[in-house]
Amino acid sequence: MLATDLDHVTEQIALTPMMEKAITFLQQTRGQELKDERIEIDGNKVYALVQSYETVATDTARFEAHRKYIDVQYVASGIECIGWAPTELLQSPTAYDESSDAWFGTVPLDKVTSIRLSAGQLAVLYPTDAHAPKQAVGEPTQVNKIVVKVIIE
Repeated sequence: MLATDLDHVTEQIALTPMMEKAITFLQQTRGQELKDERIEIDGNKVYALVQSYETVATDTARFEAHRKYIDVQYVASGIECIGWAPTELLQSPTAYDESSDAWFGTVPLDKVTSIRLSAGQLAVLYPTDAHAPKQAVGEPTQVNKIVVKVIIE
């Protein structure tokens, strides 16, 4: 897992061809108001999910993990907290759903690392990273986010 600013991400991750497409897309769309939708960047290899929502104040977040894709979660506006833990700490995990590339579970609160992301910041989450996005930092607030899914090469 990596948390950084969009301006510094290329200095901190390996820019595989697919990851380069993801970062270039985010750099080109920065500051634009996008409607909630799926945007094809390179078919099913790299695509973006534009999301708008209100964060939630909770102590019992549902964690998710993926196997086929890396998540690049970019906060375009607003502020949120993403809970993070290694996938081996997931408790009561659901069966992996290949069609959605996801499985879910919980993590004991004392094992969760909280990542605070503000506008212009992102988290790169790999298959070893269980994550619980959409958590409020203080009071719930509106967030606009772009999640770019990058297939593992």
